[in-house]
Amino acid sequence: MFHEYRDEVSKLKTENAHFAKIFDEHNELDDRIKKIESGEELLSDIELEVLKKQKLLLKDEAYAMILQYRKTHK
Repeated sequence: MFHEYRDEVSKLKTENAHFAKIFDEHNELDDRIKKIESGEELLSDIELEVLKKQKLLLKDEAYAMILQYRKTHK
């Protein structure tokens, strides 16, 4: 996630506990969604959609934090 912001992500993960938490939660959801989509884990379509929306909200929040970091550190 956010490969083009690799430096900012590294710094935020070490300097901002909230960013690190949402980044990790996003990755955990991504892994779980992949397992569900591959059939390793069973979940209803509605439950899967809820997970995908949670993942997207975390990604949006992380992206906003990255942009704010760039604005204040450049």
